[in-house]
Amino acid sequence: MNSEEEFFDAETGLDSDDSCEVSFKDALVFDSKQVTDGSSMKENGVWERRKTLPAETISRNNFSVWSILKKCIGMELSKIAMPVVFNEPLSFLQRISEYMEHTHLIHKACSLSDSIDRMQVVAAFAVSAVASQWERTGKPFNPLLGETYELIREDEGYRLISEQVSHHPPISAFHAQSLKQEFEFHGSIYPKLKFWGKSVEAEPKGTMTLELLKHKEAYTWTNPMCCVRNIILGKLWIEQYGTVEIVNHSTGDKCILNFKPCGMFGKDLHKVEGYIQDKSKKKRQVIYGKWTECMYSIDLKFYDTYKKSEKKTGSDPKKLKQERTCEGEEEDECPDVQETVTVIPGSALLWRITPRPTHSAQVGNS
Repeated sequence: MNSEEEFFDAETGLDSDDSCEVSFKDALVFDSKQVTDGSSMKENGVWERRKTLPAETISRNNFSVWSILKKCIGMELSKIAMPVVFNEPLSFLQRISEYMEHTHLIHKACSLSDSIDRMQVVAAFAVSAVASQWERTGKPFNPLLGETYELIREDEGYRLISEQVSHHPPISAFHAQSLKQEFEFHGSIYPKLKFWGKSVEAEPKGTMTLELLKHKEAYTWTNPMCCVRNIILGKLWIEQYGTVEIVNHSTGDKCILNFKPCGMFGKDLHKVEGYIQDKSKKKRQVIYGKWTECMYSIDLKFYDTYKKSEKKTGSDPKKLKQERTCEGEEEDECPDVQETVTVIPGSALLWRITPRPTHSAQVGNS
């Protein structure tokens, strides 16, 4: 074996016999004072979670990876080493925990007696699970095989554990459960990445499963496609598109959600529209909104009436729709973001995104 093939274990620092001796005088004593990472302990011994990272985020807009990626068009990116500047300061296992940011929606679904009402809230939760991806253009670090991450949120009423269960292909599995035995949420994720010249397309293979234990219901769905644009030059921005089908395997109810592609002039950027149908395939409710902002529900009759009135007033003329993917595009300019959703009279708010911490763009989201 030559020197390049030799494997060296990490130094443990425990070579001498007395290296294991620990002096309690050197131990840190935690009190109500703030520690270096921004977290602090209250007088009752409960840790207060940090709201900012200790270092500012490095801008990625001035970096070009063309020298690395120009030979990788159409290839799978999981085996390609990327510059560390494109990484977020967290692993993919930690990133998975962000699915639980709006756990209150699951608690609400558990409290509802009608299956259609529960489906509405579950659909809102499925959308909210990907909401944190907006403007998150950094790549999480790849976990090591067997690496785990555990999170307990007593304030939100759940615990979560995630594990890297496969290296090639990279597959991450997670399991979250209610502290009061109300629900379980689990699944596996295999983010298959492809480079298309100016964009990176992520196909999130893997099924999400939400079980409402009180109602003995199991819902399944797969997340939409995600595309990061302007990898080579320009401002990075994210688009999600594709059809998401949420199935209630106990009642036969379904929710079909269409994450719309950006379209011409950015008209449909972030928009999500869909409907709920019962086991007899009768449409019951319409769901609409933006995955970056909020989701609403409305009765099918009110929705049809509103659309008919739009046609009469001419406010909704026929427009050319352009289905887009990451491949073969000419323009990658990020459309102006309009953070408003036109609320149809008679609609009910299902979910609104939780505002991010102050200065999150400068110090990252935590």
